Amino acid sequence: MVSPQAVIRPAVPADLKAVAEINAHYVTNTVITFEETPPTVDDWHRRLDDLTGRGPPFLVADLTGEVAGYAYAGPWRPKPAYRHTVEDTIYLAPGHTGRGLGGALLGELVARSIAAGLHRMIAVIADAGDDRSIALHRRFGFTEAGRLVDVGCKHGRWIDTTLMQRPLSPDGPPVSAR
Repeated sequence: MVSPQAVIRPAVPADLKAVAEINAHYVTNTVITFEETPPTVDDWHRRLDDLTGRGPPFLVADLTGEVAGYAYAGPWRPKPAYRHTVEDTIYLAPGHTGRGLGGALLGELVARSIAAGLHRMIAVIADAGDDRSIALHRRFGFTEAGRLVDVGCKHGRWIDTTLMQRPLSPDGPPVSAR
């Protein structure tokens, strides 16, 4: 379970060095992200500014001042009709997995995405031989939408992705889009 000291809160610029370090670990050492070059701290500042301007949440798990993980809801696709659909991203610092922080981040990410008026959340999960991410998403109401075979190539191997989705609002377009 989540440590009592864990606080899930909006990311601020001071968090982004830790976010970049967490992400760089996964970019460099795993196939769970299809990035091949770790984004810089400046890249993360632009991402935070962009998401803050659009309204979707960007959160961190704060353990007594240490960023132990992060999550954000980014645009699913760039075309305008997709503007109410987001893709979730969740990463935990090495050494902070298995403590419930992923669930705490995902639960808060879903809640804040609903509050932001978003309609659907998509998860794109790389097949790294570990189903924990799929199980986590299922716990939060995501259902499998399909599998894409050999769509990424990283560290000398082809990687499949599992697509999952979760509604955030009742069916039908938002009032402002009718």
